[in-house]
Amino acid sequence: MPTALLRRASRALGLLASGVLGALILAVTLGAATLPARAGGTDITAMTDAEREAFRREVRQYLLDNPEVILEVIRLLEDRQRQAAAAHDAALIAAHAKDLFDDGLSWVGGNPEGDVTVVEFLDYRCGYCRKAHPEVKALIEKDGNIRYIVKEFPILGEQSLASSRLAIAALITAGPEVYARLRDALMELDQPLTDALARALLEDAGAPDPEAVLAARADPRVDAHIRRMHRLAQALRIEGTPGFVIGDRVIRGYVPGEQLAALVAEARKAAAR
Repeated sequence: MPTALLRRASRALGLLASGVLGALILAVTLGAATLPARAGGTDITAMTDAEREAFRREVRQYLLDNPEVILEVIRLLEDRQRQAAAAHDAALIAAHAKDLFDDGLSWVGGNPEGDVTVVEFLDYRCGYCRKAHPEVKALIEKDGNIRYIVKEFPILGEQSLASSRLAIAALITAGPEVYARLRDALMELDQPLTDALARALLEDAGAPDPEAVLAARADPRVDAHIRRMHRLAQALRIEGTPGFVIGDRVIRGYVPGEQLAALVAEARKAAAR
């Protein structure tokens, strides 16, 4: 049996044990023409114990004769769960729109007037963030109409935190262009971020006063912003990096560039309706 089918079968057993799948199967099989007809319909609560047992045998036999019904019901259940999750994510985005799209500090790149906004939660030491970085950049450049917002979300230890502090300090002190170049460098950094290295990275990024940026790491706004982004990620149920918000979708984890492009196209189409 294929691995995917084994997983679904295991899931089905768990749902049967909880009664969820059993209830859905019953709803499907009650409408099946192959089940014996009952006068006045089928009301399980009105049955005697003997009638209820006979009905269970009928349902069991129907499922043995038509096992594909179980997979049909699993697909139905999964579809409903996806729809419910999507609706919940859309509500979360609406509830936190200010912090997502206009928090007053997060860097905005791409086309500031773009018709689709892509928000990315990232950690500079995250391998999948580094994998996504060139793909996201390529998508933004190719599309030309994406507003791109970066949320500093360091979760992988002190080096992650040090990188985000430096990036935010650069944004506050040296401006968005220096931040953008520094962000590219931090995504490629493969060694500990010392003060000497930070100073060199800032110089390469074009910071007019690297020492001022280094000092700005202690600015209360820096750690306050990081805490705010952590609260926002928690509210959106984003537990790892990268995480994306595109349209009314929350994407938790890495997705390839072509899938991101498809999500952008979907969001653009939905906004035009």
